[in-house]
Amino acid sequence: FFFKIVFRTVGRWVVLLWPLLLIKCVPLDCQDEQSCPSISQEKLLDRVIQHAELIYRVSEDSCTLFEEMFVPFPLRLQSNQAGYACITKALPIPSSRSEIQQISDQYLLHSVLMLVRSWIEPLVYLQTTLERYDNAPDLLLNKTKWLSEKLLSLEQGVLVLITKMLNEGMVSTSYSDPSLVQYDMQLDMLESIMRDYTLFNCFKKDAHKMEAFLKLLKCRQTNNCA
Repeated sequence: FFFKIVFRTVGRWVVLLWPLLLIKCVPLDCQDEQSCPSISQEKLLDRVIQHAELIYRVSEDSCTLFEEMFVPFPLRLQSNQAGYACITKALPIPSSRSEIQQISDQYLLHSVLMLVRSWIEPLVYLQTTLERYDNAPDLLLNKTKWLSEKLLSLEQGVLVLITKMLNEGMVSTSYSDPSLVQYDMQLDMLESIMRDYTLFNCFKKDAHKMEAFLKLLKCRQTNNCA
């Protein structure tokens, strides 16, 4: 009972602070390189990093909120066991620290783009499935919608970075593999909850990867990698 009261109190504060959190996110405003000629490569990278940081922070909050609202305590943190693999597991994304340190700037950016594009469809799915939950809080619905919108914005920013930094044309090829995203709409409620819980957890992890890759790129550009 005590924890429910605390959770509700914290929830009220999050609702009040949520608009302020969004204000801190500077818009990228880049549909292509021509639409942001006044933004330097350095400032654009800073804005992209800021977006990635905020996406990770909101994904972390959303995952925690979903977990506390819907996931039975004994089943928490079990979403990555057999049958609940992350949808991006098959992507050629470096995972170990040594691999990440050795890859080129080009592959860092393309890895971020692969992750971003692989999550566009699943986040749209999460918006749809959350609307079918009983008593799903508006805060969670709004955050999921916000994540979906900002992921598209991040995609555009990364595409322009690829053009500016790597002298490549705008990359139009989609990295999304339809076989990675397969949803069984006939699951019972608990199975559906665990599937969605897995998506929240996996997106949080991949959002952290996006942020880490972009920050590594930044430190390489400034020769300030501690």
